[in-house]
Amino acid sequence: MDHFESIVCDLLEAEGYWVRRSFKVDLTKEEKRQVGRPSIPRPEIDILAYDRQHDQLLVLEAKSFLDSPGVNLDHLAEIHEEPKGRYKLFTCENFRNIIFDRLRIELINYGMITSRTRLKLGLAAGKIHRKETNQVREFMDANGWYFLSPEDIRERVMRFSEMGYENNPAIITAKILLRSG
Repeated sequence: MDHFESIVCDLLEAEGYWVRRSFKVDLTKEEKRQVGRPSIPRPEIDILAYDRQHDQLLVLEAKSFLDSPGVNLDHLAEIHEEPKGRYKLFTCENFRNIIFDRLRIELINYGMITSRTRLKLGLAAGKIHRKETNQVREFMDANGWYFLSPEDIRERVMRFSEMGYENNPAIITAKILLRSG
């Protein structure tokens, strides 16, 4: 389990989401052919976060990129006919549609969502390339996608310092770093 994903999950749970990590989607052979990758391994969704109040499921990619240049808007905005690169669900509409259709079927069969539940693609980013957070947010908003920026994450982690005691590494770290005295 990626620790960045774990922190994002903690943040979402603190906001009332029910969270599932590392969900593998079982594409059929025909679906694999439809995406142009007959031998693709099971695609993995980093985080599923269900908002019961709005009957919405966030399908999140978590990209920490803390010691790298960060999420690159140019790469995120690419358009591909077949899934490739780091942002497959964002850059290949056919792949995204097939994954979302199969994901919906699987989650309905598991009793985790209903046929009315809305699925929304999203990105949680620990670092954005060249501090293009506003441009990435505009791009995500224009596509109707959810975006958790490094600044959003920082703000929410800071709120952890005001919570009651929990035996949770993210909350304990926030308390150590942000509480005075």
